[in-house]
Amino acid sequence: MASHTIAEFVQRAAERDRGHGLFELESERVLEVNLSGQVWTKTGSMIAYVGGVRFTREGVLEHGLGRMLKRAVTGEGTQLTKAEGSGKLYLADGGKKVTVLALAGESLVVNGSDVLAFEPTLRWDVKMMRTMAGIVGGGLFNMRFEGNGMLAITTHFDPLALAVAPGRPVFTDPNATVAWSGSLEPSIHTDIGLRTLLGRGSGESVQLRFEGTGFVVVQPREESRMDASDD
Repeated sequence: MASHTIAEFVQRAAERDRGHGLFELESERVLEVNLSGQVWTKTGSMIAYVGGVRFTREGVLEHGLGRMLKRAVTGEGTQLTKAEGSGKLYLADGGKKVTVLALAGESLVVNGSDVLAFEPTLRWDVKMMRTMAGIVGGGLFNMRFEGNGMLAITTHFDPLALAVAPGRPVFTDPNATVAWSGSLEPSIHTDIGLRTLLGRGSGESVQLRFEGTGFVVVQPREESRMDASDD
């Protein structure tokens, strides 16, 4: 087993400023926000900060009555915190891997629990899935982002992006689905036979079906079957 002096450990684990802009990966599981203004973060995701940073819990009506009602109907538990000021902010979410995306006029729908942080320049809204698949996937709540700005999402292990093309739909496990292009609309696809009804099915009887042109992001771990271990 390798050992290190305290000085060696501090040097290996020290923060590294790579100069990549507002959002940069301090490590594959830690997001560094070079804050000079404001960002929205997932409540509870702050692990450290340096400088003058203020945190304000999202107000009940801060994002409008419509969004509040949608979130109340879905029972969505993800809450947002506004970070303001100047300094360095470090975010993480249960050791999940972090991916930073730069939206340039595109739209993206993300599972609400997989949103880590985003710039206020992005427009967003709550999107409800009106299918059984949404319930099977652990909830009906997703966030739709569009416009220009940075967005950080999290996944268990490395994400996989699958291309969707006309005549070539993609089917996914709702519990493993993280995000998809805003141009796509998921629909329910079932494969329920006698063996499934008798409790002898494969467990893959309900899927999401994506058609059109775009991509779907999945993770190699089902969200509803998580345990406390690290990825």
